[in-house]
Parts: sequence; structure tokens; C-alpha cells
Amino acid sequence: MEWQDKLKRPKKYAKWFCKWVFLSVVMGIVGGLLGAVFHHVLHFVTHLRLEHTWLVLLLPIGGLLTIGWYRLLKLKRNRGTNEIIDAVLDGEELKPQIAPGIFGAAVLTHLFGGSAGREGAALQLGGSAASALSKVFGLKRHSRRVLIMAGMSAVFAGLFGTPLTAALFCMEFESVGMIFSPALLPCYLAAFTASSVSSLLGVHAEGHLLETAAVLNLGNLWAYLLLAILISILGAIMVRVFHGAEHLSAHHVENPWARIAVGGALIAVLTYLVGDHRFNGAGMDMALEAVQGNADWYSFLMKMLFTAITLAAGFKGGEIVPTFCIGATFGCVVGGLLDLDAGLCGALGLIGLFCCATNSPLASIVLSIEMFGGANLHLFAFICVICFVLSGQTGLYASQINQFDKASEQMPQRES
Repeated sequence: MEWQDKLKRPKKYAKWFCKWVFLSVVMGIVGGLLGAVFHHVLHFVTHLRLEHTWLVLLLPIGGLLTIGWYRLLKLKRNRGTNEIIDAVLDGEELKPQIAPGIFGAAVLTHLFGGSAGREGAALQLGGSAASALSKVFGLKRHSRRVLIMAGMSAVFAGLFGTPLTAALFCMEFESVGMIFSPALLPCYLAAFTASSVSSLLGVHAEGHLLETAAVLNLGNLWAYLLLAILISILGAIMVRVFHGAEHLSAHHVENPWARIAVGGALIAVLTYLVGDHRFNGAGMDMALEAVQGNADWYSFLMKMLFTAITLAAGFKGGEIVPTFCIGATFGCVVGGLLDLDAGLCGALGLIGLFCCATNSPLASIVLSIEMFGGANLHLFAFICVICFVLSGQTGLYASQINQFDKASEQMPQRES
């Protein structure tokens, strides 16, 4: 019987391979189209807002439209990215109306000047589309979980143009300390296909090639170590500020209509008090400026404040691109104080804070290559390893599972 099982094994793998090549390519095409359309719509409304800066005064109305849109779609208790994580971990189906819900809500946020990103919307778009496709193909619970991961990878890659990061991130961030390796082929193939499709439709990766390689030696080791520690502290503060603002707003303003209107009004008032519209929107332009060595000392604080209010009020989008901006501007400022290359430290801050916030060190290291090139890979890895450990058990996503204590020395043992 053992030799018969061995003969059946290649057939089993071939069948599985063919199944997931087909599903991944289909998911990649759908994800690439969704990512490209989403990118171009957000690009259009962002430019519209920058040309007509008075639109930020209508942010409270945009917030009311967001609540109304979700109520119309019967998404009263939508939990954002955490809902997608739950679907992966528990194998639950996702409501098909999540995709149009987050698409419309994110567009409203960016049109009227809320401080939010795009990746949360990308993960929800991909997860919802994958769940719908799983019904079309009659997939069972375990296959549906893998397809949802592939769907998230696809739209993430289609939107950002970073396929390997997208695949690793969507395998890594749900369960800290464990990567579900059978999802590697579906996630990467879907991400690669989506990135190729969106590239044909005019979406290109955002980044800034760092051609000069910095040297890490005993003379500057203390400076980079201090930078990593400070980024970790900032990460812990940022996560607590975001979660704390959400809890405070829900406690003091229980009515969601009033909460989003008040939050929108606060952002509008702050924008005109600061006299600067750079803190509205995702903040990717400001992050890339910091990577080139240009950042004001207060930028990371203002971006954190604007993003905390926006998300706590109930606007939709995501936290990751604002996190890029906060990390890059902080790293640029601190790098200058430590007599290091300010632009390089901006890039290190962007990657390091992303690692702290998402607990995804491998995806963070790969992201550094896809965004900035591999010339300083050793430095990015150094920063990510330290930031991952010092960030502790906290992160942006409440549904994230920590498989191990980062300070634990116990490894899983073989069953006897």
C-alpha cells in the first residue's frame, strides 16, 4: 500500500498545482483590474481636491455620505481590514457588498481630504472579490481561505506595484510568527499577474532608488541602533494613539453620524489652522520627499494627529500609507540629528515603522528592495529585525493572532 500511495502523490500535487495556477491567474486578472481602476479614481479625486482646496470644508458632508453609503449596502458593522483577517483565520464568507462599500467610502475620504491610505481598501476589495469568486467556483472552506489571501495579494500588488511584498504580507500579517506556506504559489502568482495587468493600465510602483550604499560599521552602529529603537518607540506610541482615539471617539460620541461629522469638521479646522494641505490624503508624496532628505520636524506629529482623527471618526481607507509618511518624516528628521544621511534614514523610518505597525518583518525587508533597491539591504534588515522585536505584541490590527511571544525562547516540539 505504501508504494501505491507514493505513486498517487505526484498526481495529487499536479492536480493541486493546476487548480491553483488557474484560480490564481483569474484572481490576478480581477485584482489587477480592480487595483488599476481604484488607483486611477483615487488619483483623479486627489488632484481634484488639490486644485479645489475648499473641498476639505465639505469633509463632514463626505462623512455623512460615507455612513449613508454603508447603511444603504447593509454594512452597519463593518470592521474593515480586521474583518478580512477574521475571514482568513476562520474561513468565513465575506459579504459581496464590502467591495463597493470600501471603494466608494475610500473615494469620499480622499476627495474631501481625510488623512487615510489605500491599502486597507485594497485588502478589503481583494478579499471580497475572492470570496465572491470562491462561490462561483464552488470552493470549500479551506480553499476559500487561500483564495482570499490570494485576492488580497492581487489588489495590493495591482495598486502598489510590489508583487513579492504583497504576497508575503498577505501570508504573514494575519498570524504573527507563522506563514502558511501552501499559500505561497497562489499569493505570488495572483500578485504577479495583478501587477502585470495594472502596469499595462498605467499603474507603476512608487519608490525612490537609493543608489549609494551606506556602510554599517562599529563607528556608526550606535547611531543606527538608536534610530531603530526610536522608530520602535514611535511605533508603539502611534498604535496606541490610533486605537486610543478610536475608543475615545466611540465612547464620547456614540452616534456614528455625529462622530464622523465632528471628526470631519475637526480635520477641516485643523487644515486651515495649520495652513498646509499636505497632511490631508494618503501622504505618499510627503513620504517620498522625506526619502530625498526633505521633512519638517513636526510633520510626523501632524500626520499622526490627522490620521488618528480621520480613522477614529469613521472615515475609510487604511493606515499603512499614512504610516509610511509618519515613519519617513520621522526618520529623516532623526537621521539629520544623528549626523546620518537624512534621505536614507527617511527610507529606514518608512520601512521600520511599517514593520512595527504590521508585525511583518519579511514583507518589510522585501518592500525595502521593491521600493528603494537592494543597495542598503543589510541596513533595512538590521532596522526591521530590531523594530519587529521591540514592537512587542501590539499592532494596527486587533484581529491579528500572535502565535509566539517575541521574547519567548520556547520552540514547538515534535509530537512523540
